[in-house]
Amino acid sequence: MKRVGALAALIAATLLVGCNQQKGVDATRIERGAAEEWLNYGRTYDEQRFSPLDKINRGNVAQLGLAWYAEFDTDRGQEATPLMVDGVLYTTTAWSKVYAFDARTGAQKWSYDPKVPGERGFSACCDVVNRGVAVWGGKVYVGTLDGRLVALDAATGEEKWSVVTVDQSKPYTITMAPRVVQGRVLIGNSGAEYGVRGYLTAYDAETGDKVWRFYTTPNPQGLPDNEVSDAIFAEKANATWSDGAWKHSGGGGTVWDALAYDPALNTVYVGVGNGAPWNHRVRSGGQGDNLFLSSILALDATTGAYKWHYQTTPGETWDYTATQHIMLADMNIGGSVRKVLLQAPKNGFFYVLDRTTGELLSADAYIPMAPESATPAGMPVSWSTGEVKDGRPVENPSARYAKSAALVSPAPFGAHNWQPMAFNPNEGLVFIPVTTAGALAQVYADDPAFKYRDGGWNTGINFNLGDLPSDEAQRVALKAMLRGRLVAWDPAARKPRWSVELPSFWNAGVLATAGGLVFQGAAEGALHAYDATDGKKLWSYETTNGIIAAPMTYALDGEQYVAVMVGYGGAGALSAAPLLPDRPRLPGRIMVFKLGATAQATPYDIPPKPVIDLAGVSSRGNVAAGRSAFNANCLVCHSPNASGGYLPDLRRSANLRDATAFRSIVIDGALAANGMVGFDRYLNAAQAEDIRAFLITEARRQQGLDAAAARAAPKK
Repeated sequence: MKRVGALAALIAATLLVGCNQQKGVDATRIERGAAEEWLNYGRTYDEQRFSPLDKINRGNVAQLGLAWYAEFDTDRGQEATPLMVDGVLYTTTAWSKVYAFDARTGAQKWSYDPKVPGERGFSACCDVVNRGVAVWGGKVYVGTLDGRLVALDAATGEEKWSVVTVDQSKPYTITMAPRVVQGRVLIGNSGAEYGVRGYLTAYDAETGDKVWRFYTTPNPQGLPDNEVSDAIFAEKANATWSDGAWKHSGGGGTVWDALAYDPALNTVYVGVGNGAPWNHRVRSGGQGDNLFLSSILALDATTGAYKWHYQTTPGETWDYTATQHIMLADMNIGGSVRKVLLQAPKNGFFYVLDRTTGELLSADAYIPMAPESATPAGMPVSWSTGEVKDGRPVENPSARYAKSAALVSPAPFGAHNWQPMAFNPNEGLVFIPVTTAGALAQVYADDPAFKYRDGGWNTGINFNLGDLPSDEAQRVALKAMLRGRLVAWDPAARKPRWSVELPSFWNAGVLATAGGLVFQGAAEGALHAYDATDGKKLWSYETTNGIIAAPMTYALDGEQYVAVMVGYGGAGALSAAPLLPDRPRLPGRIMVFKLGATAQATPYDIPPKPVIDLAGVSSRGNVAAGRSAFNANCLVCHSPNASGGYLPDLRRSANLRDATAFRSIVIDGALAANGMVGFDRYLNAAQAEDIRAFLITEARRQQGLDAAAARAAPKK
């Protein structure tokens, strides 16, 4: 009997261990990609963002209703894609906070606040966003805005380990979602505009120990890094860089979003960002391709060793990153099935590469023409002729602005930014959230007086040539011209099959499902479902707060759910606010839908716009000098002409009334905890007063427009 009892105990223990292992996330589970789950940022390692679920489909999507929602304590941009594991939904919010919810009911299980110092917001070029977590072996991993990689207990949210992945004395940030490959957590970083050197690091998922690191730009001291990237830089990349400001700035090339993994080829595919400074003349004397900027890198997943690369924009000088979504697929190209890599980066070309060898199979402009057209050629990619020869884009010589200013498209927002694409293998279509602001040209002008500014923006570009029109009617007309577009691109046919015009160029990421649906949010505050075959809109739900994140979907107990993070923000909302829908700052939410659900979200309390009394307020500052100083120091966060960025609208700030209060913020950093650090490194008190004089002028102008609008409004 004792033997029987011991055997029974052994069997029970074995079953228990097996059950626990089954509940843990590992490579097999992610590669299998069970339809009911969402275990990786792009659902599976190929990052296709396609779900085999079809209970919600063309025929019944109109019956979708709100199942549950939760509201967060952050009112900045929400860019995360939630993950669903074993009935628990894991997501992040702005400021790198992590939440776990019961995926059926929305009951919060735990939350984690990494307590990122508010001052770090200054180093975030494009809002204090976070794109999500990774899960592996009972842990949840998050990268924090201040450069840490943190492992949490998936059941409790307890911190298991934390490692600093960057030099925190430099303006590095992390906004990307980690990925876990072969038990290693992969994480990159952001900050190229400020002047940092990019790299990708693999950490042991269990211990947090560093396994390998691959740098994407050369060592400024000309020395080996004693990292896996040393060999390829000595062999090939170092020779593509000449003397220039990159030796102070680190060269940029940050790895801040795109990662994909092919287990069969044991290869990780990495998207690399723009140069630092942007201006190629300043950065590298106008010489060399500057590898591996704006490149797709293929690395050995085990060792991090270089396999191949493809550079989308050699010698980039326009902020044309290749960090946009990378996805993998097996497709019939030219009559044979090829293992391909697909990307639509900022520069306006859609690339199809052989992911085994890096061979370029096709490159075509995907920017749509006029709003009524679905073809890609009407508003051309002006930096290039649209041709690619010997694997390199044929540049328009006038696009390089070393000798004179140039009007170039796409603009720095790109024809497609970070917002994820989706691929439907049944239709053979990639759904791209395109921005026609990318087709809107940007004036690029060389800054001959460029001096590297430690910790500040370092572009080498003269931004004083890009003001908005002073006439309000012209501004309204310009805003009306700028639209986004959801483009259904056929990579095999190398052209769009259909496209849908969107009200805003700063639009949201995409989800595709086997139900024949494409889900996408909207900056103006809605979630939409389109028919994957023709783009017909089949369902909409008003969310009030804008959406820029990509939806995801999962199933429990035979019911399919669609979840999306709701919260307007990001780069567009910060630096192009006057060209976008006028959105208030509202708390972020996660909203989850299912068929037949009838839950109601509490209406938002929309705050009124501040009104300040400028009677008797004056400044001895120089308005013209203030405009120039504002453009050089404040524009990227507070929008052109101080025209109302997503951060506090400076034209409506009561601090304009008092020179001392204004100086205490701008120079002394009185609001550093909110992300508004002191600019005493870059400005003196007189320059701060010049900026105040400029802002007072803009504030009075806006008050006149507000009064005119009030007089023209219908009487109630």
